[in-house]
Amino acid sequence: METKLNYSEMSHVKYRVGKWLPSDRDFLNRWIAKKIIQSQNNNLEINQAIRDLRQAIYADPVLYMSFTSMYDEIPQGYNEPVKNFETMLLILNQILNEAPCYSVIEDQIGLIGFPINAILDWAMGTRGGYLAFTHPVVNQKLSVILNEWKNFLATSASQYVLTDGPIPQPQPDYDTPLGWFSPVALEAIAAMDPLRGIGDDPEDAKANFIYNYQCDPSQPYYGFTSWDHFFTRKFNPGVREVSPDDMHPDVIVNACESAPYNCVTNAKMRDKFWMKGQPYSITDIMANHTLTSEFGDGCSVYQAFLCSKTYHRWNSPVDGKVIAVQNVPGTYYAEDPIEGFDPSGPNSSQGYIAELAARALIFIQSDNDKIGLMCFVAIGMAEVSSCEITVTEGQYIKKGEPIGTFHFGGSTHCLIFRPGVNVEFDFHGQTPGLNTYNIPLKARIGKVL
Repeated sequence: METKLNYSEMSHVKYRVGKWLPSDRDFLNRWIAKKIIQSQNNNLEINQAIRDLRQAIYADPVLYMSFTSMYDEIPQGYNEPVKNFETMLLILNQILNEAPCYSVIEDQIGLIGFPINAILDWAMGTRGGYLAFTHPVVNQKLSVILNEWKNFLATSASQYVLTDGPIPQPQPDYDTPLGWFSPVALEAIAAMDPLRGIGDDPEDAKANFIYNYQCDPSQPYYGFTSWDHFFTRKFNPGVREVSPDDMHPDVIVNACESAPYNCVTNAKMRDKFWMKGQPYSITDIMANHTLTSEFGDGCSVYQAFLCSKTYHRWNSPVDGKVIAVQNVPGTYYAEDPIEGFDPSGPNSSQGYIAELAARALIFIQSDNDKIGLMCFVAIGMAEVSSCEITVTEGQYIKKGEPIGTFHFGGSTHCLIFRPGVNVEFDFHGQTPGLNTYNIPLKARIGKVL
């Protein structure tokens, strides 16, 4: 039986952030090549949302130039299987009818959780890709396309991947496609549990899943009605609770089951977030919300990312009253232009997308005057951009109570504190970065002094 990796053991492992994509680019190229053949052979009717994007590309000379040049600009030798945007659209159409399955690819990584991101990986780093994926018309069309996929993933037609063995229908693009309740898939999920094997939390992978999550293994599909139902699963009562010590009003708890990515105490209201280092620009993150004026230069920003195989709901980091909420439309496949053709570009764009990506803002007036008004920001990335806020303006929430969820997984989130709020952050023995490990939901991540 595999043993749980601790923080120090995880520190030398290089993965794509959140393990949404395998780090083996050669595997991704093979997967895409198979996906092209599958899409051509299936000859599916083109979804209207795909048709609308195609029509928009041909109707606008700037968009046509952008989508054409993004593939022309990929340097020779990069072995990009997708040669033009027509092939890209054909694959997108195929994906809208599929749910992600599990497949052992490399060690513990077995998921192409961002299939569209995988297809656009090189194109995103070109000048044409930058122009296309920051264009408001393109992002509006992509929003409709991703909503179509979200709707499919919320239906019973997506249940076919929720099995305990090989999936019952062909997925020729994967090697040995498996259901999410197969032993290896459950092991991959359990490996992300930071409390595995501690106290009552079982070491055995299946027992670990049943202990942690609300499910019924005696029922078909463990009682989940769809892929979305499975991916937005809830913890069982008592599994993640705020400890008595952390109920103290000075303590800030983890809003998501997430790994620390970055933490700064000198963010400016306005900054050049597209430059090297990707500094936070508070006004841009908050999309010029009227409450932005309550903040100022010198904000503290804590950012953490969510893993593809774990809990994807958001919970309040403090006790307080919800002052305002807002869903902000934004980009889906824009990455920091300074990253160029680096295949880990989406990884290194975590700070950049906080200002541009589709996101949700929840402003909370803490009961603790030393904290005061703070902001929780849920940030979508690529396919994971459906941010559902479940609290309303004026609602009182206690520390650890649910406030919203990502659909189809999770991306990254920020906590923003005003200047003068002195938070002593607790990274649980880690240094924030791309190779950190999950801190449990509702565990202490800081204390205001």
